[in-house]
Order: sequence, then C-alpha cells, then structure tokens
Amino acid sequence: MKELRGLSAAPGVAVGKAFLYLDDEAPEIPRYGIRTPDVENEWDRFQNAVRIAESEVVELRDRASREMGDEHAKIFEAHLLMLSDVELRDQIRARLVELEQNIEWILWDLTRELSQKLAAAGDPYLRERSIDIHDISRRVLNHLLLIKKVSLADLDQDVILVTHNLLPSDALVMNKEHVKGIVMDIGGKTSHTAILARAFEIPAVLGLTDATMEIREGSLVVVDGGAGKVIVEPNGAVLDRYRRLTETLRKASSALLAEKDLPAMTMDGKRLTLKANIEIPEEADHALAYGAEGIGLYRSEFLFLTPGRTADEEEQYDSYRRVVVSMAGWPVTIRTLDVGGDKLIPDIQGAEEKNPLLGWRAIRFCLARRELFGTQLRALLRASVDGDLRIMFPMISGLEELEDALSALEDAKVECRERGQAFREDLKVGIMIEVPSAAMTADILARRSDFFSIGTNDLVQYSIATDRGNERVAYLAQPFHPAVLRFVKATIDAAHAKGISAAMCGELAGDPNASAVLLGLGLDEFSMSAVSIPLVKRVIRGVNSAECEALARDALAQNSYRDVETLVRTWMAERFPTA
Repeated sequence: MKELRGLSAAPGVAVGKAFLYLDDEAPEIPRYGIRTPDVENEWDRFQNAVRIAESEVVELRDRASREMGDEHAKIFEAHLLMLSDVELRDQIRARLVELEQNIEWILWDLTRELSQKLAAAGDPYLRERSIDIHDISRRVLNHLLLIKKVSLADLDQDVILVTHNLLPSDALVMNKEHVKGIVMDIGGKTSHTAILARAFEIPAVLGLTDATMEIREGSLVVVDGGAGKVIVEPNGAVLDRYRRLTETLRKASSALLAEKDLPAMTMDGKRLTLKANIEIPEEADHALAYGAEGIGLYRSEFLFLTPGRTADEEEQYDSYRRVVVSMAGWPVTIRTLDVGGDKLIPDIQGAEEKNPLLGWRAIRFCLARRELFGTQLRALLRASVDGDLRIMFPMISGLEELEDALSALEDAKVECRERGQAFREDLKVGIMIEVPSAAMTADILARRSDFFSIGTNDLVQYSIATDRGNERVAYLAQPFHPAVLRFVKATIDAAHAKGISAAMCGELAGDPNASAVLLGLGLDEFSMSAVSIPLVKRVIRGVNSAECEALARDALAQNSYRDVETLVRTWMAERFPTA
C-alpha cells in the first residue's frame, strides 16, 4: 500500500482501476533548416493549422456553454485569445525569418519557453496558466504534424484517470460517465482542470508531482478528493473503510430527493441553516439539488482571473443576478474580490511580494483599487433588487478597514442613485472572520456588521502561523487546535451578544465530524460544498443541542488538537457507528 499526498481539487471519494493517460507527452518534434523562399510556405502552414485549431476551440467553447454555462466557456475564450494574440504571432514569425527552421520546431521551442517561465512564476495562478499555453500549442502542433489525438471520449469502462496534465479540452470531451476520479501530477485548486472536475462532481487530487511514475496501469486506486489523498493498492481495512464511505455517500445522495427539504434541526428542536459555497453561477442549481438553504459564499474572484481581461460591470451584474434569481428567494452571500496570496489578477498583481499571504490581498487590494472595487459594488447593488443578496468583505483585520469598506459601499450607492439604478436599501453587509485580530476584536466589529462568517481555512493558517500550501508544514494546519476553537467561540459569542448571526464558510463547516462540536459552540449557519450538505444534515438531525454544548465545553478544555480529535471522533463513533 502506498499513500500519495496532493492538493484537494474536487471533493468526494472514488475507488477504481488506474488508467494512465500519457497522451499529453510531447511528440517528437522534427528540426531542420529551410530555404529563405520557403519561409512564406511555412508561415502559411502555421496559419492554416491555427485556423483549424480555432474552429475546434470554438466548437469546444460552444459545447461548454451548452453543457455547463458561459462561465466554463470562458476557459476556451481564453484559448481563442491566445491563438489570436498578435504579439505571440509576431514572435513566431520573427523567429521563423531569423532562424529559417521548420515551423513545428519554432512553435514548440517558443511556447516551451513561455510555459517554463509561467511554470516557474511565484504566483500559483500564473503557474497553472502554463497549462493553457501548452494546450493550444499542442493543438496546433498536432495539425502541423498530422497527428490524430487519442480521445478520452472513447473510454468504455469505469476508471481512475491518472495523468501528468489533463488539458481543459481533454476534460471537457472525456467520457464523464466512466471517469470516476482524477489524479494528476501538476495543477492546483484554481486550475481549469480543477474547476471542471468540481463542475462534473468527479473527485480529484492534483499537484502530486510523480503520480504517473508511482501508479501502474490497472492498479487499484482510492481517490479521497476532500483530503487531497491518493492510496495505491490499499490494504483490506483501508479499502473496506473507503468502500463504506463511498456507500454512505451514495446512499446519502440517493436519499437526497426524499430528504433534501427536511430541516437541519436537532432532535430537541434547535434549527440550523445549511448553505452552499459556489464559484460560478451554474453551481446554484447544484446547490439547490443538495438541499442548500442559500449560498453562504459565492467566490466572486473567478470573474477576474481570465488572462488579459477582467469582467466589467455588466458581466458581473449578470453573473450575480443569475445566482440570485436561481436561488429563488434563498439568501445569497457574495464575497467581494478576494485576490492576492495564491490568486493574482494577471497584469494587475503581477509583482511578486516577499510574503504574499500577509501582503496586498483581499480587502486591502480592493481599498487600494477603488475604481475596480466600486465597479464590483455597483454590480452587486444592482443585482440585489432581484432577491436576498448579501455582501461580505474578506480579510477584515480591524475596524478601520471595515469603515473604509463601508464608505466605499456608500459611495457606490450614491453613484447608483445618480444613475437611476435601483438597489435594496435594506441589503445586509457582513464580514469574514479569518485573521486573529478580527476574532479578538469581534465585539467591536459586530457593531458595524450585519453578520459574521468564519473562514477557517485562513483563520487556521494565520492562528498557527503555518502556510497550508507548504507541504513541509501543512501538517500543522489543524482546525481542532485549541487556539482555533477559542477564536471560533469568541467570534460566535461576540456576534450573539450584538444580536447578529455567526456562520462558517471554511472547510471545517463541511466536515461531518466537526458538525456537533460547532453546533455546541453556538454556530448558526454552516456553508460548504453542496455535496457535503447531506452528511452534515444527518449529524445535526441525529443529536440534541445540550449534548453538543457539553461536547464543545470538553473540547475547549483539551490541551492539544490531538486530544480534541480523539474526543470528537470517539463521541461521533458512539452516536454514528456506521459513518
């Protein structure tokens, strides 16, 4: 048995035989000199190959739009922009004229350089864009070399797809009925492959480095997408545990249609609210299908991360409005632009920072770029007339930042009034609690907030001073650390003291093993990946609030995260022995 650790890209569990897809390996590229008169012939070959590639990408774009919506189609819009990039074409032609070598070699050599530069960038988002460069260059090269590419659409049996790099175009056309899990050497959470895997509900672990070297064709593989873990040839006990978990998830999913409208209410009548986290408008219907009572976190930054452009006010308004209308009256909380750290806007945040996680990000970036921020706020305000839209500011560290953000919102309201654009005057505005200073001054921040939402992903790493993206210290990022639990409790108590609700939208909210202790700490709302809602609801409906409060008190009294984990898992095993 071998365990590989990577990045959680799409939640869920899959068990199956490995299918190694190595079509991504570069073909042998011929290299030979050409005569000066033949330069134009080579250039014509290149332009013809590009035209064919563009027609293919247009077809992929239209298919993505039909099957998954316009947000996913933008992946291929980005590819079209690259194919038509004048500067890139000029570079290719200049090299062709200067070196007088065949066009296949010129294209491969130049795009390899560009991909390597992006792959070496300090920004993970730019690193992942190297995949897009590779995708389009490979497509053009296939036509120049007259290579017919093997298609994943032809899969005829269930597999765990193991590959070095699944290109977005491959992900779109693959037989999604038979691909039960995805394992990839490269990529991260914001890669297009990850976004598509989440949309397809296929468990995926990316960034494994050498999975294609460690996993043999036909090996039995377990993909634990939520934990970012891949187990190769699991022993009997591990396989049984994951098969039970898979069956539990399957039963929860199949029972959903009958149970999705049941309230998340404890046995003694305490009512909780379960909402979904989404990244694109098309996920709203998915959230409703799993019984979400609203959207607790809409990550708006994915409207801004397409290379070469950011969404204008009308595009943003349309996306926000679509989610609000789709949720049919349920509340929709939209987080304002949260970029920086591991998500950079191309051409705006290109400069590297020595410590980006503590740098120019989230609300700090927005307050410095008032025009960009104002555009988003106006779009949000305009969309609020169509339902219960709520605005949430990320990474607030103190009252000054909150006041500045609220002032920017007031300015946006003035602009909307001047333009005759309607918005809800009673729109609720809240903040994320994700840095220790906010948790420690939650009583102060509650005076100017309509709600809190605890972002445990960042709260954990800032509380324990550990970069969760650094494999050497990621083991320290433990949400059951006593310090984290105390910050959560202090935040909830401060919210309730001021009569506002306390929600949580970090990964901890979707962990069924944490549901009871969070309930006992007083949490009002849980927001998570939609697929996690059934199991969390099952826990809530199977406990009473008094025993959860006792569990929370015991957890707060523990000395270490290991003690808390042991306490909580033992408690859960007694009440949910088959979970």
